[in-house]
Amino acid sequence: MSRPRRIAAALALGASALLLTGCFAAPPQTAGTGAVGDRVAVAMLQPPRSGLTPFSDDAFKLSRWRTAETLVQLDAAGDAVPMLATSWSRADPTTWRFTLRDDVVFHDGTALTAAHVADVLTRATRASPPPRILDGVDLAARADGDDAVLVTTGVADPLVPQRLSSPQLSVLAPAAYTGDRVDPVGHGSGPFRLTAVQGTTSATLDRHDGYWGEPARVAGIDVTFVPDGTARAAALRTGTADVVEAVPPGQYPLLDPALVHEVPMPRTNTLYLNTARGPFADPAVRAAARAAVDRAALVASAYEGRADVAQGLLGPALPWAAPLRDDPSYAQALAARPAPAAVRGVPITLGTFTDRSELPEVAVLLEQQLEAAGFVVTQDVREYSAIEADALDGAFDAFVLSRATVLDSGDPVAYLASDFGCGGGFNISQFCDPGVQAALERAAGTEAGPERRAATARAEAAVLAADAAVPLLHERVIQGESARVGGVARDPRERDLVTTDTVLGAP
Repeated sequence: MSRPRRIAAALALGASALLLTGCFAAPPQTAGTGAVGDRVAVAMLQPPRSGLTPFSDDAFKLSRWRTAETLVQLDAAGDAVPMLATSWSRADPTTWRFTLRDDVVFHDGTALTAAHVADVLTRATRASPPPRILDGVDLAARADGDDAVLVTTGVADPLVPQRLSSPQLSVLAPAAYTGDRVDPVGHGSGPFRLTAVQGTTSATLDRHDGYWGEPARVAGIDVTFVPDGTARAAALRTGTADVVEAVPPGQYPLLDPALVHEVPMPRTNTLYLNTARGPFADPAVRAAARAAVDRAALVASAYEGRADVAQGLLGPALPWAAPLRDDPSYAQALAARPAPAAVRGVPITLGTFTDRSELPEVAVLLEQQLEAAGFVVTQDVREYSAIEADALDGAFDAFVLSRATVLDSGDPVAYLASDFGCGGGFNISQFCDPGVQAALERAAGTEAGPERRAATARAEAAVLAADAAVPLLHERVIQGESARVGGVARDPRERDLVTTDTVLGAP
């Protein structure tokens, strides 16, 4: 029986997981060698939503399977490093030149060319909807000879290389593009060749021995899409899956602790305070709310200890953020906050949504903490689609939101500007402060690297000094890995999973 069918069987009989352990034998393998017979079985959370077109969020699956590649990729700090492009330079404020590898052959045997890369980037700008990373960006591309591509933007943009790392800008072979349709099957350039996709059920990939880089150590990947969290956990328990995405926290106690790994996510659970009207227009009242919050209690209760207490807006998924808070200027900014006001019977409305199951529980705990400090809390909890417009219009005094802090560029400045800039499109706090706006603009205009990260930390401090939002906790995701698999990526950005370093061996 094939690996996908074994997983499917485990899903169908998830309630009888113990019975399954004797039904399916592990495939032949050579311990620790990554021998040709070895294939990795992966149970993924979400099935494809857009036919695996790279212009959609399905692109992240192609990236996690290492079948589609981009011009550049990001290192752990979020800096751009070579992938299909070997180097890049800035020709003028709005133009970048990317030099391409000369040894890349797509899975269908065609070679990578500058003209084709320019065509793919142009197609991305015309996609409907366009890739998120291009939202609001006036980008154009053209070949510069046979081995380079010129990328121009309407205004100076120091993040062009980071933007081109987005999986939604992956480059597939020319034959993948037919009209408005993009077919990734057999048309990638990575170490694994996508050979078949069975709708929203499964996908199969084989090692590509003609890969331009280091070859994969396993023979292939067998993917099954498993939306049900209990079934994914059952597949891990029974050994019918080697790698499991997003194990539900409730399943954690039922699993061998050695098989589960918590990965910090670039997502912060935040209490946004309405700074434009209502009680929280007063900075001292905002300070009272901030002082009332017990972050550790939220983590212990709503997240069963599987989250990180927030020290700022940016969490451990961005490892450079915490050390920058040791700069004396950061502490000085926070020291300027007003003292908390004495609050007695101040009514506030607290909103959140049901789509993330933990948030209503967080709201209940926050209500208790805020009422203990003297606030009188009325909750409004709905589905996100029914509450988003009101939240953005400032209908609530406070709003609890689970917010991604980096977008596809791997850079958090866009998030900070969107949520706390005077013209921000997601400004739930209704916040506009000249000093914060100046700090955000300085960060946005700084070249990528250490100086930009330092400017980002200063902008974070300016936001927190105004108590426009109270960061509560940083979320984690639980990734399952069987005892026989090694070298699986634990990537906070969810771009890598099975890599060329992944290997199978006897437990």
